[in-house]
Amino acid sequence: MKSDIQIAQEASMHHIKEVAAMLGIPEEDLEFYGKYKAKLSDDVYEKTKNNPDGKLVLVTAINPTPAGEGKTTTTVGLGEAMAKLNKKAIIALREPSLGPCFGIKGGAAGGGYAQVVPMEDLNLHFTGDFHAITSANNLLAALLDNHIQQGNELGIDPRQVVWKRCLDMNDRNLRNIVVGLGNKMDGMVREDHFVITVASEIMAILCLADDIHDLKERLGRIIVAYNFQGEPVTAEQLNATGAMTALLKDAIKPNLIQTLEHTPALVHGGPFANIAHGCNSVRATKMALKLADITITEAGFGADLGAEKFLDIKCRKAGLKPDAVVLVATVRALKYNGGVPKAELSKENLDALARGIVNLEKHIENIQKYDVPVVVTLNSFVSDTEAENEYIRKFCEDRGCEFALSEVWEKGGEGGIALAKKVLETLENKESHFHTLYADDVPLKGKIETISREIYGARGVIYEPAAEKQLAKIEGLGFGNLPVCMAKNQYSLSDDATKLGRPADFDIHIREVYVSAGAGFVVALTGAIMTMPGLPKIPAANGIDVSEDGKITGLF
Repeated sequence: MKSDIQIAQEASMHHIKEVAAMLGIPEEDLEFYGKYKAKLSDDVYEKTKNNPDGKLVLVTAINPTPAGEGKTTTTVGLGEAMAKLNKKAIIALREPSLGPCFGIKGGAAGGGYAQVVPMEDLNLHFTGDFHAITSANNLLAALLDNHIQQGNELGIDPRQVVWKRCLDMNDRNLRNIVVGLGNKMDGMVREDHFVITVASEIMAILCLADDIHDLKERLGRIIVAYNFQGEPVTAEQLNATGAMTALLKDAIKPNLIQTLEHTPALVHGGPFANIAHGCNSVRATKMALKLADITITEAGFGADLGAEKFLDIKCRKAGLKPDAVVLVATVRALKYNGGVPKAELSKENLDALARGIVNLEKHIENIQKYDVPVVVTLNSFVSDTEAENEYIRKFCEDRGCEFALSEVWEKGGEGGIALAKKVLETLENKESHFHTLYADDVPLKGKIETISREIYGARGVIYEPAAEKQLAKIEGLGFGNLPVCMAKNQYSLSDDATKLGRPADFDIHIREVYVSAGAGFVVALTGAIMTMPGLPKIPAANGIDVSEDGKITGLF
């Protein structure tokens, strides 16, 4: 079988203006980045803002495993299948981060014959959005340190600087650093930190902002430090807002590319789901709803992370209402949750499947708590057996879910027709009564505990003393009505990555809490979650190269 990158490189792509024409977008409303990528101008939204919204379908998954689940692959294939059924559909995805591309997870363009292209461009520099976000983040850091150096008129306490620098790369050595070493002109010596770009508050802001005005307002509200009286100091007080907005003026525009079968795809923004809110931009999603009858979007990692944040943060903030949720699983991943080693996942094992399917069960229950119809799909592997598939089908139908097999990795859109038909039936026959999990006026601890108990299945929540103080301070500053963004590992429903399946009798440990005032949520760090990941022993970067004719190899 050909590799993903081979399939992508052999694809025949349409000029992006032809893809745009399928959505009714004229060439003059495109800002071209070569033949196959374009940004949509602000005029597109103005011209379509009075169009009725199409249907919104969210694709999520069970907790990720080394066996693979194929959430993005399913999202892309479902969009292709809708086109084969003559439906005007569009896909709305996040942009990949360089961190996992060169680390262990790989890229995020889908796989097999259900990919978005150009695959190499998307997974690497794309249209420069991440570079713009990184630059804006680090400009703010530089202005902050310069202010302290140049007399510190705002009385910033160097021990209470909370703004971190960022880099879109897994680099654990930058997690905790010391800056300002040298002589007096080299700045004030203090401890500093780096986060990966996808964890930067500016990434979250870009993805939640409605327009340039909203972007500027949000950037100005960023809390960068506290003064000696314990009062917050903002980016607006540092006069940083205008310059940061200038760096982001193009990055806020959604990017248009295509699938292997030329289905339009808006790919924009990319916050991680375990350490940020895990959804593509509000602008891209809202624009997609105006341009097509069906918008298919995804949220990062499992439904306990990406879907919860999509529903409780993005939908709350943007006024979005999903019409259906597609929940992706694989037979292999469910058996892995049932205790089967990765090397033995190709063997039929109904006992292990019965033990591991509780992970899927919990995710079904969680989505149903939002009163949104659920369609479960199995991303098919050749090693799956009919008995295993039927066991899962009955399990899902017994719990009020529609079910369909998906073969999009192997067959592209043709392999997603069964799933597409189930989704269309659901959209036509089942009504969504979407609501968030908690109200705005619930105290922050109540929000944390609601997510921990209702979504993760935790017994309770344990707060570190520092987190207790931080929560009290955040509420005292007037941010208690904000939603909570839980930073948790993606592999388990608990905050312990080794607890697979459906853990019970566990507590969630909150070690740090901080407010992202510009983005409009409070972040709660659990367990050992890191906002700057590290590289594995053998990074994916070791296998990436460029041939003499300029072709990239080894990217996946």
